[in-house]
Amino acid sequence: MTQDELKTLVGQAALHYVTPGEVVGVGTGSTVNKFIEALASMKDRVPGAVSSSEASTARLKAIGIPVLEANEVGELSVYIDGADEIDPRGHMVKGGGAALTREKIVAAQSRRFVCIADESKLVQTLGAFPLPVEVIPMATARLVRQFAALGGQARVRLKDGQALVTDNGQHILDVTGLRITDPLAFESEVNQWPGVVTVGVFAHQKAAVCLLGTPAGVKTLNF
Repeated sequence: MTQDELKTLVGQAALHYVTPGEVVGVGTGSTVNKFIEALASMKDRVPGAVSSSEASTARLKAIGIPVLEANEVGELSVYIDGADEIDPRGHMVKGGGAALTREKIVAAQSRRFVCIADESKLVQTLGAFPLPVEVIPMATARLVRQFAALGGQARVRLKDGQALVTDNGQHILDVTGLRITDPLAFESEVNQWPGVVTVGVFAHQKAAVCLLGTPAGVKTLNF
């Protein structure tokens, strides 16, 4: 199977975790786009969604699912999103699509995080994928130095030759050269650095379930 076919497979499998009649949390990215396509088949049973990005909001509205503000609803039963990396304990690196802050907010509002990914995303140790960090622009140079002290090389993410601006009006640093052996401690430390809005390690909001697309079908990992 192609990577695209594997994403379609797990997107469809995620429908089993959507409770009819309840608002669903929806993430961002190419795998989530497959889930949104699949969600169209049960749109009449989904009263609304809380979305983690403008891009997903547009896709949800296009299939006829109302998009609600996070502040308009209480706790969500499930949040369905992809990952750039996931380890055997359900810790993830996210933010390749630049929506990590809103993703973490919706994840924190949800009882259960269901990660949908193809098997290439499963790693033993986080850090091979460049770690996204959403930052306030005036802190960029200092944060680059702080990551350098940890052995990481941080670069501002560009779009069309200019610094990418997130949905929240901030910039993204992508950090290479890290091995994140203690994701919980790492997330806690970096989130305390002044100027960091969100670090793309999801350890405090880790996955409860991962639906992993493999050539043999969908493998379910419970954490």
